[in-house]
Amino acid sequence: MKALLPLFVFVDACGWEIIKNDPFARSFAPHRRRLESVFGYSSACVPSILAGRWPAEHRNWSYFVYDPERSPFRKLRALRWLPEWLTGRRRFRRWLSRFIKAQLNFRGYFDLYNIPFKHIYLYDFSEKKSPLQPGGMNRGPNIFDYLEQRQIAYHVSAPEKTERANLDGLIEDLRDERPDFAFLYWPGLDGLLHMVGNTSPQVPAKLRTYEAWLGELMNEAQAHYNEVRLYIFSDHGMANCDRLLDLRAKIQRLPLRVPEDYAVVYDSTMARFWFFNENAKRQISECLEQEPLGRIVPDAELEKMGTLFPDRYFGELIFLVQEGVLIVPSDMGRRPIRAMHGYHPTNPQSYAVLCSNQPDLPEDVTAIPHVFRLMTRDAEIAKERNAKAQTPNRRETPNTKHQRNTKLQTPTRPARHRRF
Repeated sequence: MKALLPLFVFVDACGWEIIKNDPFARSFAPHRRRLESVFGYSSACVPSILAGRWPAEHRNWSYFVYDPERSPFRKLRALRWLPEWLTGRRRFRRWLSRFIKAQLNFRGYFDLYNIPFKHIYLYDFSEKKSPLQPGGMNRGPNIFDYLEQRQIAYHVSAPEKTERANLDGLIEDLRDERPDFAFLYWPGLDGLLHMVGNTSPQVPAKLRTYEAWLGELMNEAQAHYNEVRLYIFSDHGMANCDRLLDLRAKIQRLPLRVPEDYAVVYDSTMARFWFFNENAKRQISECLEQEPLGRIVPDAELEKMGTLFPDRYFGELIFLVQEGVLIVPSDMGRRPIRAMHGYHPTNPQSYAVLCSNQPDLPEDVTAIPHVFRLMTRDAEIAKERNAKAQTPNRRETPNTKHQRNTKLQTPTRPARHRRF
């Protein structure tokens, strides 16, 4: 039996407002805390958790960026001649995304979403590596680099498996007492919330499923480790979308053209613009300033949120809508979905959670990048205590570590707005 297991369970989109009045996991992790999220989507939140830094530092923020010189999608421009009834279908886009990902050898999450093929050659995709792997950040290390460098045995979920399969894989490793650190990733709640909203009875039903799985996991962990430090956390919440905004139509009414005057990516809750002349910047800015459902985010505010990029790589101007507003159609989807994230971090539904069986959570753990501090602290403690507890016939060599590489992916579902 090993001495200690730090067990980190990441429940995607499990927001504070969703569980604050729900008994979720109280029997396993009674100590709860609200965490501030990161401005952006899962493409920003997940790397921030894994790196312990803000997007401006690790340079993982939004997926599509204006960068025609480095665009890997030039050949896809030929698809603009295909009928829109085909190229606009989600099933076609999913199939093509899988094909392109394999061709380009992208290691992380990848989706073409609804980027127009007419202009796709203008854009690059910013996450070519998986943040759930060593060397997976755009800049700097992540928790798995940390564990590798310190030769700490670990388990991490993987994209090709379902939630249940990843749970079973971790349980198998715990029975063999392989890891000194475990990171389990459950993104299924995120997809469910997008489809049904945060007040659907399917949401507490999903939480009950997670609780049953946590019971299995804790029983197995406690059978093979004297102490299990459990941390259940999320990256953001989810707001119901009750108002729709066709921002693209308003901008296209201006006497401006892409790419002669500007480029833009319409995300689900924000629009990111690049300007190629002062006239375009002026006209678009004036148009956005008249839109009551959103606002231009000033640089000072972006800097405060850790999302100001001096080179304007992710956009020169960021327009953000109010909580509960959905930009549709957008480059993420043609049709409305029931709920979305990616609003301002201080909006009520944006807050994430941290639940633990540890009563002495540090007071300075107040935002999702701070979870990294808990991971590194407990990984070091576990390595030291487990090494002392090893008997000679069970001692591993420094190079004997388990890295199952089992990052989780939920089954394919319609209108899946996962990690954008």
